Amino acid sequence: MVNDTEYIQQDAASRVKVLSEALPYIQKFAGRTVVVKYGGAAMKDSSLKDKVIRDVVFLSCVGLRPILVHGGGPEINTWLGKIGIEPQFKDGLRVTDAATMDVVEMVLVGRVNKEIVAKINQAGGKAVGLCGKDGNLITARHQGQDDIGFVGEVSSVNTEILGTLVESGYIPVVSSVAADETGQAYNINADTVAGEIAAALGAEKLILLTDTRGILENYQDPSTLIAKVDITEARGLISKGIVAGGMIPKVTCCVRSLAQGVRAAHIIDGRIPHALLLEIFTDGGIGTMILGSQFG
Repeated sequence: MVNDTEYIQQDAASRVKVLSEALPYIQKFAGRTVVVKYGGAAMKDSSLKDKVIRDVVFLSCVGLRPILVHGGGPEINTWLGKIGIEPQFKDGLRVTDAATMDVVEMVLVGRVNKEIVAKINQAGGKAVGLCGKDGNLITARHQGQDDIGFVGEVSSVNTEILGTLVESGYIPVVSSVAADETGQAYNINADTVAGEIAAALGAEKLILLTDTRGILENYQDPSTLIAKVDITEARGLISKGIVAGGMIPKVTCCVRSLAQGVRAAHIIDGRIPHALLLEIFTDGGIGTMILGSQFG
């Protein structure tokens, strides 16, 4: 039977081992930009939310330059319900008429964004909240489908404001709302925004927090996780139907960012406590890493 003293010693030894294993990764990635898309269960579960926030602050404290991009679908649905608007989706995209767009902007920019900023600041970080409109960070364009309203794509990214912030030690928190040249606001998929920001900055990593372990050979069997693929193999998984449904836009987003110079993209399970740190700072990682060329 292990007594209290032995348990404390074992626990301390485990902590030291983790820190020792993390050191080469901290040294390797210090000063590098990491773009994190924050969503899914990790945004809804208060315990997971606190752990993600602490992970982001940890990244900043050890010298990385994290940028957090977020959506907020469930909270948008809640507020639409409060004013009697039924949420509608088509092909996985939120149908966004003018009234819905007003709610999307109010919830994402005015509520969700500021809550995340406050939590990062409370955890000892220095966060600044932004949306695509701020400093002309993102210029949007219409997605192309007339029947889904004000759903946009990223036309361009102005990285100057992000560069200024991260160089000064701030953590930018970006909500996925932007405007076109006429000032019309658009709702943009947060995965897409994260990928385009990562590409524009030449980020070291793009990390998507999701509600699945990563890319699975068999989507019903978590043990079939594919730990590492290159960009060609990722495209092949889509064409073979192994990557299907809601995973297609996530993998496509990763492939697009890698093709534009991002070093590595990760799809990880945000339901796992401290998933970010486990993926970045441990030898095994926990999700799927997609690389721009055959690894090695």
